[in-house]
Amino acid sequence: MRVVAVTGATGFVGGETLDQLLDAGFAVRALARRAQPERAGVTWVAGALDDPAALDDLVRGADVVLHIAGVVNAPDRAGFEAGNGQGTAHVIAAMGQAGVKRLVHVSSFAARNPQLSDYCWSKHLAEEKVRASGLDWTILRPPAVYGPRDTEFIEVMKVARHGLMPVPPTGRASLIHVRDLARVLVSLCGEAGAAYAGQTWEVDDGAPNGLSHIELAAAFGRALNRRVIPLPLPQGLLMLFARGDRLVRGPRAKLTKDRVRYMCHPDWVIDPAKRPPANFWQPRISADEGLAEVAASLVN
Repeated sequence: MRVVAVTGATGFVGGETLDQLLDAGFAVRALARRAQPERAGVTWVAGALDDPAALDDLVRGADVVLHIAGVVNAPDRAGFEAGNGQGTAHVIAAMGQAGVKRLVHVSSFAARNPQLSDYCWSKHLAEEKVRASGLDWTILRPPAVYGPRDTEFIEVMKVARHGLMPVPPTGRASLIHVRDLARVLVSLCGEAGAAYAGQTWEVDDGAPNGLSHIELAAAFGRALNRRVIPLPLPQGLLMLFARGDRLVRGPRAKLTKDRVRYMCHPDWVIDPAKRPPANFWQPRISADEGLAEVAASLVN
């Protein structure tokens, strides 16, 4: 039985991927900060990315390491570097110690624009460490990931139910449903995935040129069965909101200046030339289908 060592298995993407790995017959070792309920096919390893002993236990004897864990929000560059750059370096070091060669690394579109924000810089830094590792790596860059267990999309949809949807001032973006993303990750963990070592892929739902913010608001409206009007907010106003969030919630702020710069970038559309080969993986869930599923999961 093929053994996959997984970081980030308790998160949104990791949880769906864990389910699919088990369904596909893999044995899983999964890193977790907190105690987890017992589950057939899963060996939980207590620890975090800054715990070398835990990472040694995680990867020892694994056929593949699937590195999903990362930091999407931090108060400063050091926080992003610790979670994304140093965390990835620690995983690579543990693999070298254990003699494990195959790494599937979940990155982000953000890595394409390291100059844009600290988050983008840290994801680019992590990719650089992977490419320099000497491992048999494949890097996957997903765009905005959503699904019925995604708290951020659900919060936006709760606002959109009232007929308005705040959006960045301009731009287009690609989307991918979490189940489609998990499918490609599981496929890369199989023996056939090893053929794609050394490649960097960008994955989406197949929509040509993604969606504009106006089109996304319309898609939310179709999912909610009501008209949703996009409300473009200038970057300067969003920065003011970010300052207020920092004053109220301090380092736990969700809307940071770093995140505003990321949100307001005009082009988060994948490069079609970097999609996986069609005979290896293709998306199955359109934005309309996926957003309808999210809308159906809303709790008043």
